Amino acid sequence: MAENSSQPSGPDLSEGIPLEQMADGGTLLGRVGEEPVLLVRQAGDLFAIGATCTHYGGPLAEGLVVGETVRCPWHHACFSLRTGQALRAPALNDVKCWRVEQQAGKVFVRDAFPAAAPPKVAASELPASVIIIGGGAAAQTAAETLRREGYTGPVTILSADSSPPCDRPNLSKDYLAGTAQPDWIPLRPAEFYAENSINLKLNTRVAAIDPAAHTISLSNGSQLLYGALLLATGAEPIRLDVPGANLPHVHVLRTLADSDALITAAAGAQRCAVVGASFIGLEVSASLRSRGLEVHVVAPEERPLERIMGAALGDMVRAIHESHGVIFHLGATVSAITSTAVTLSTGQNLDADLVVVGIGVRPEVTLAQQAGLAVDRGVTVDEFLQTSAPDIYAAGDIARWPDWRSGQRIRVEHWVVAERQGQVAAKNILGQRERFDAVPFFWSQHYDTAISYVGHAEQFDRVEVQGDPSAHDCSVSLWHNGKKLAVATVGRDLESLRAEASFEQE
Repeated sequence: MAENSSQPSGPDLSEGIPLEQMADGGTLLGRVGEEPVLLVRQAGDLFAIGATCTHYGGPLAEGLVVGETVRCPWHHACFSLRTGQALRAPALNDVKCWRVEQQAGKVFVRDAFPAAAPPKVAASELPASVIIIGGGAAAQTAAETLRREGYTGPVTILSADSSPPCDRPNLSKDYLAGTAQPDWIPLRPAEFYAENSINLKLNTRVAAIDPAAHTISLSNGSQLLYGALLLATGAEPIRLDVPGANLPHVHVLRTLADSDALITAAAGAQRCAVVGASFIGLEVSASLRSRGLEVHVVAPEERPLERIMGAALGDMVRAIHESHGVIFHLGATVSAITSTAVTLSTGQNLDADLVVVGIGVRPEVTLAQQAGLAVDRGVTVDEFLQTSAPDIYAAGDIARWPDWRSGQRIRVEHWVVAERQGQVAAKNILGQRERFDAVPFFWSQHYDTAISYVGHAEQFDRVEVQGDPSAHDCSVSLWHNGKKLAVATVGRDLESLRAEASFEQE
């Protein structure tokens, strides 16, 4: 997806500005020609990089400088001030980097540095080939990182999906609402894979893995040999187990094909029952309301998202959706579905010619289990994302890893976490021994209100609210046993970035 929030403004930095305007730790938004440039003075050094995040076009001038990096305020992408390199997802492309000079008390931004070439690595120390099973965030970033880090051996992605890796968070948001162009959705254009010698095999299902023989058996009977293997099979939506759950107007949402099918169904529908008040269910509700459907949300809890973010934000989210016409049926479950209605556990019947089920996902661990890998509510990995089998790694929704902050193993179903794990797993496949220590982050969009969440709190016993959730301006801290585990913010992007940086320093 491409949005540009940083039109050229500010001084022309090629003409120079007084050095005294740049306090240490300070930033200045300017331009070089028609390109927006962020000038940063940090620890006595001066850096000039592109001012627009390469993910969704967020304004880096409104972000946070941490050491020799700058973090995007929208979705926490991280860039090197020294090289412009995109260090952490969700940004996958670098920003430009300019040469900075000082003359006679002035600072000048000169010519841009050429794009860095991939490093050269000794092939003798690398796996003969890398196979990635999965077609989501972790698979895409792993394949890209292998090439960025200089690996020249065969890279193959085996994806059961019918389309290349796509911007999955958008499938329940702008794309489903009809406000995102179809060409925003693929993470990379079709030609990217051939240009980078990545063998992307779609509609391909893996039947078995033999860790001892380093082989993969496909459902068509063919067999592949791997040097290193990354499991990035993700998770599958949990289905309802009630009469009528398999009717054709009952949908789940995980893939681009799922979203396209839902868009087609919505065009001929009037009333939708959304089962589940999770992020996916609520985002779908907002998107379908924008398409003019009457939307009813059915969920067993008394307040949406309370278990994840506390009562204050749960009330805020409910109020937002109700103000847009969504009707909630909380404290209830679905007991049956017909072609025209859903029956609730309360006995109430809701007219509905479209049903969307968003009651959670289940990690796809069957291949790992059958291969004899350690599995515990996900695929067990160490801090380097390596499984219990040599040369096999796991990343994304299936991976359960040791969290250094809590001292416990956790599994997180967040897009950015999956992308970052794919990046780290790829580096470790190449022998770099980089620990996965990124603080989990996700965002959720509800009409024009965005929620950012950093950290991870599977349970909490104290909720600290600063600001006014009803005004969509607040910070909510989640604590357990005297330790702050997570922070959710609304309208406070910089505070979210500072919380992330603070967690990193623990």
